[in-house]
Amino acid sequence: MILLGSTFPLTLIRRPVRIVPATLDELRERSAEAEVLSFWGHANTLAAAEAILGFDPTPGEQRPALRLNEAQLPVLRKGDTEVAFSEVWVLSPTYAPGYRPEIGAEVPIDKIIAWQVLRITFEPES
Repeated sequence: MILLGSTFPLTLIRRPVRIVPATLDELRERSAEAEVLSFWGHANTLAAAEAILGFDPTPGEQRPALRLNEAQLPVLRKGDTEVAFSEVWVLSPTYAPGYRPEIGAEVPIDKIIAWQVLRITFEPES
């Protein structure tokens, strides 16, 4: 299982991680191999993200909150279960120069000129 979001709070990094840029194709391939749990926080980009990903990244609840478990891994609820993740993918839009989305308004797809993909891997405890 992997975790997907539009951002990731760096304050939740409390153990060694590896953050590497990735491609959309790598994210699509990985999401085809594993169940994806989403903590997507920006509703205004959901439609555009779904169009580029080929699947709906809408989280199971509105504005889900991540927390850390005892092993300092990010945890998200899936139904009645809490799931810990060692792999997090971040998909963030790159907007046209000078464009700032209105608060709460859906971002027109033509205002997104590219997507930035990051893969965050939480290192094993030593």
